[in-house]
Amino acid sequence: MPDGLTMFCPNDFPLRPLPFEFVEIIGTMALKIKKGAQSNMDMPSGRMNWADPARSRPLQYELDETDFRLMRALVTEGRASDVSLGETVHLSSTAVARRRKILEETGYITHYSANLNVRALGYGTLVVVSIELVSQAENVLRDFEHAVLQSPSMRFCAFITGDTDFLMIMNVQSLDDYDMIYRKELSVLPHVSRIRSSFVLREVANRQIAPAILQGRR
Repeated sequence: MPDGLTMFCPNDFPLRPLPFEFVEIIGTMALKIKKGAQSNMDMPSGRMNWADPARSRPLQYELDETDFRLMRALVTEGRASDVSLGETVHLSSTAVARRRKILEETGYITHYSANLNVRALGYGTLVVVSIELVSQAENVLRDFEHAVLQSPSMRFCAFITGDTDFLMIMNVQSLDDYDMIYRKELSVLPHVSRIRSSFVLREVANRQIAPAILQGRR
């Protein structure tokens, strides 16, 4: 983004640069027009709607390096104030608030949450569960996916490629706790032919997002 824009004025008046805040506003408006985004004035409620988390891709918005710096700062501390973020990314608090709102409304930021210490809560054992089904017929997959969503101990579940069908991650209290979960939740899942469980001995890394994703353009 340019450091300043020059105001148009008659020849007998000196040219003066616009303040950075106005430059950002004009640049954002031009970007929305260029990308064909709907303006706030066109929205029935007078504001843009919060992006749907189920959206496959965010709304059109061209990220710049400042946006990536801001997102890196928010990943580190999601509760940081606009003033604090401004000091980190070298913007005013007003510019930070405006950029944060755009990132939210275009779907790059979907929500804010708290990271809980599951070990302090008594669930320090992590289990990776591989599940193989009797087939990959549509009704088989649908039945299993519906049933697994009812499992209160399931933290993550995904349909994957390879020699198994589904991968699950669970936090449990102990081996005895997992044995009870296995009997009450896993063994009753429909169309399952094989279950393999692996206990994590040591967690090497647990990132919310890979740093490379927020490095900007390569």
